[in-house]
Amino acid sequence: MTALLGPWPEVQDTCTSLALMLSIVLLVALARVVLRQQMHRPMVHTFVLEFLATIQLCCCTHELQLLGEQEPAHPTWPLTLIYFFSLVHGLTLVGTSSNPCGVMMQMMLGGMSPETGAMRLLAQLIGALGSRYCIGALWSLGLTRYHVSEKILICRNPIQVDLPKAVVTEAICSFIFHSALLHFQEVRTKLRIHLLAALITFLVYAGGSLTGAVFNPALALSLHFKCYDEAFLQFFIVYWLAPSLGILLMILMFSFFLPWLYNNHTTNKKE
Repeated sequence: MTALLGPWPEVQDTCTSLALMLSIVLLVALARVVLRQQMHRPMVHTFVLEFLATIQLCCCTHELQLLGEQEPAHPTWPLTLIYFFSLVHGLTLVGTSSNPCGVMMQMMLGGMSPETGAMRLLAQLIGALGSRYCIGALWSLGLTRYHVSEKILICRNPIQVDLPKAVVTEAICSFIFHSALLHFQEVRTKLRIHLLAALITFLVYAGGSLTGAVFNPALALSLHFKCYDEAFLQFFIVYWLAPSLGILLMILMFSFFLPWLYNNHTTNKKE
């Protein structure tokens, strides 16, 4: 009987997992609509929007990671899902970043006040930790064969290289992604979302086998919280300091070094 069923159980589990992720997206979208209609205090509104966005991103990424583990020999399917859900997040989470590095970038460039930045960071941290309880509760329902709530309690260390290489990988990913985020602002929205989704997929493909290519401290906290107990310093350096270093280098390059180089070149030509 099992032979007759063939791959059907795997297909059914995959469809169930996709339906779960889309349900999370729809629930968060509904909550955002209700929030927009009922809540009129700007700071509270900002906090809850950022909290919901982080919940959506982290829960879907937990599920994507679980799906990817089922087909380790066929990376094309997980990469396709990463591209698709990057599009979904880009379309549905407008006005939020779900990434502490994005908040840091806006604060350093003067596009966000320190109070708003601190509120967003707090919402992201709470959302990252809260997503672990949400996804654990969903997995405990046993909707698929690989939904086991105990998996959320296991440290699955994604760092496959030594510390310096891991730091460089996360810093470069953060540098590239946030550089694109900064310079794609003038691109039409529909095209920009596709470009960013393609870039995220490429970065995950290039760096996923080294560190997981997370370049998001809040997401890393949600995905690998148990690992922080076992190797706090290593994970803090790789997933918090390295992406922040990438942001700092990006701002120094585009806001100070390149303008200085251009002005210096212009001055030399006049002389």
